[in-house]
Amino acid sequence: MEELPVPHNIKISNITCDSFKISWEMDAKSKDRITHYFIDLNKKENKNSNKFKHKDVPTKLVAKAVPLPMTVRGHWFLSPRTEYTVAVQTASKQVDGDYVVSEWSEIIEFCTADYSKVHLTQLLEKAEVIAGRMLKFSVFYRNQHKEYFDYIREHHGNAMQPSVKDNSGSHGSPISGKLEGIFFSCSTEFNTGKPPQDSPYGRYRFEVAAEKLFNPNTNLYFGDFYCMYTAYHYVILVIAPVGSPGDDFCKQRLPQLNSKDNKFLTCTEEDGMLVYHHAQDVILEVIYTDPVDLSLGTVAEITGHQLMSLSTANAKKDPSCKTCNISVGR
Repeated sequence: MEELPVPHNIKISNITCDSFKISWEMDAKSKDRITHYFIDLNKKENKNSNKFKHKDVPTKLVAKAVPLPMTVRGHWFLSPRTEYTVAVQTASKQVDGDYVVSEWSEIIEFCTADYSKVHLTQLLEKAEVIAGRMLKFSVFYRNQHKEYFDYIREHHGNAMQPSVKDNSGSHGSPISGKLEGIFFSCSTEFNTGKPPQDSPYGRYRFEVAAEKLFNPNTNLYFGDFYCMYTAYHYVILVIAPVGSPGDDFCKQRLPQLNSKDNKFLTCTEEDGMLVYHHAQDVILEVIYTDPVDLSLGTVAEITGHQLMSLSTANAKKDPSCKTCNISVGR
């Protein structure tokens, strides 16, 4: 009996955060005997991974021989933005139920995609459920160390510069490691209506009137929804001046919110004045995508504590939380 053809020239296409298409070439010889394909998919080994940790069990998909390219979806819990290796062999099922198989193909590497707008909209809808009532606020603020503000004045002409967002939040978030912006908060204390005096990010605070950053000349986008093994949840929103590079980036990747009517952050007009509200039951992290000059606001030392335990820098999302996870990869 002739050997089964070995797949070669494997191609991966139509990659999403939880699916892909796979095709390959093979010799015509004995092709009509192929009844099944075996596909072996594994997460790519991280060079820095713990050598003593159990490795992922290799996952072999047995699929009926269908016309190529073949869509792989739902057979594994694929994670977004994750590197995988894949290899293929052809198989012929025998009358006794056993398989005759070819040699394995070469191993191909690929990386799954970020969450699409469809997935982010699912996260958005989950976040809306717990956002709570809206509270009035008047300023955005950003805490840092004194050295940060000194450096901005000395080296950046008094203007805070956007930087690339870290990898905190959902693993599939399209803004992590890609979107450039400046983080601001807008949460207020329930009893005073003012920003809290404590902060995880430094004892010096830049405060700026809300209308300087969020107004009819900006667009608002939903960026992420996550928690860090805690009872409270975070929502990341992006404010981008209309037509700016940040606005173009977000328009392609993120669900846009109506600035006057959404569950998280609103800017409305009352008696000719702009009025601002934020959601009470989630912690908002607001990214502004353009430089911000310190002359637009004030810098002063806070009277409270620096609560490092509340920092979300590079924080990992809790993958088991039913409140803030969707059914695709984490």
